[in-house]
Amino acid sequence: MIIAGVDEVGRGALAGPVVAAAVILNEKIELLNDSKKISKKVREKLYPIIMESSESISIGIKWNDFIDDHNIKVATEQAMIEAINGLEIKPNKILIDGFGLDIPIKNEGIIKGDQKFDNIMAASIIAKVTRDEIMRSFHYIYPEYDFLSNSGYGTKKHLQALNKHSFTEIHRKTFKPISLML
Repeated sequence: MIIAGVDEVGRGALAGPVVAAAVILNEKIELLNDSKKISKKVREKLYPIIMESSESISIGIKWNDFIDDHNIKVATEQAMIEAINGLEIKPNKILIDGFGLDIPIKNEGIIKGDQKFDNIMAASIIAKVTRDEIMRSFHYIYPEYDFLSNSGYGTKKHLQALNKHSFTEIHRKTFKPISLML
């Protein structure tokens, strides 16, 4: 049976996309864990190992304008479906961190699945590293928001920058406090 793991990153961020990854692992990988429970250094060490040790990997991205037009739940689901549909090998079953999807492939939403199943842990790491790299590129365009450190989440420094400089084209206009600035 071919099983894919799916996870997303960026639901709660104030800026940037929501990123989902779908991963079909080939082999057991040491040190796998939920991307939030391991250091950036370990995530970046595991990323190429996961890329090389996987049967298939795909990414789905929904940008802030899509999030604003639809909502974060729809954007997250669509990013996950995009990632699943991008897999070169079609899985028989999909394990998803959190909630299941209304799709024709057998799937199961698993609470804290990113702490229980290797495929989901791998997807968590791929999604996190991918999104962090996207936000790193925006840091150089908008250094005052400190995206290098906060990846678009509402840290104290990010909120201070919003108060001082307002929002950018990558901020989610339906999320507070940005929605209050319009």
